Amino acid sequence: MSVVLLDDAIVHYEVLGRGRPVIFLHGWVGSWRYWISSMQVTSTSFRAYALDLWGFGDTAQRKERYSLERQTALISSFVDEMGIGKVALVGHGWGALIALNFAAADASKVDRLMIVNCPLEMKSINARLFTDSTESLANWLSNDLPDVQTALTDAKKADPVAVENSRNGFLASELFNNVNRQHTPCLLVSGDQDPLVAPPSIHKLSLLSDFGQHISLEGAGYFPMLDSKVKFNRLLTDFLALDSGLSIKELGLKEEWRRRVR
Repeated sequence: MSVVLLDDAIVHYEVLGRGRPVIFLHGWVGSWRYWISSMQVTSTSFRAYALDLWGFGDTAQRKERYSLERQTALISSFVDEMGIGKVALVGHGWGALIALNFAAADASKVDRLMIVNCPLEMKSINARLFTDSTESLANWLSNDLPDVQTALTDAKKADPVAVENSRNGFLASELFNNVNRQHTPCLLVSGDQDPLVAPPSIHKLSLLSDFGQHISLEGAGYFPMLDSKVKFNRLLTDFLALDSGLSIKELGLKEEWRRRVR
């Protein structure tokens, strides 16, 4: 286990591999742990980092740091402390919103974004997120798959206040619009069986710039990196391998990619 002291508190992180940096940001349920498979896959060509956000996993619980802005500041401090330059961010749920906020604040620091099951509107989130315990959510969203349940063992460590506070200052639509206007390469990924976060509306998708793309993973739930591991990791590696500055549409995935991974 690796830790770093940021703002006078302990932040837990893990790192694998060498190459261009990629940071994985977890969502409301779980911790860095459910990124292990994705980190292993990407570490053959990239330097993969994953950390626990304030109030989650083995990072310190600091109630005054649970807001979107303070969680984003954590990523900024981590990047500076690790000496990371321009970075690719892979965020899931709450982590996707933090990735969007980080990119909106300073696009020059972000090479590309992959945001997974990201709620672009408050109404797209199932109310159970803010009423159920994190353990209950983990049981509900794991689909009773043993591998997924094992990866979510840190769910019980989360401070419930960290989840509750994420509802305050919910600016997902504005954040997405800002990043979209910046022409930051942004891949939106949805699990078509996700019970927690509804996919982006047709209206939202119609606003995507030439540097944006949306892919729905057939049969995937809230944790596509776990319950659709092969599909997700293939998409992830194709996306990260795309040359910097190219539109995501250069991936040429669409139907060809979908046929390969079904």
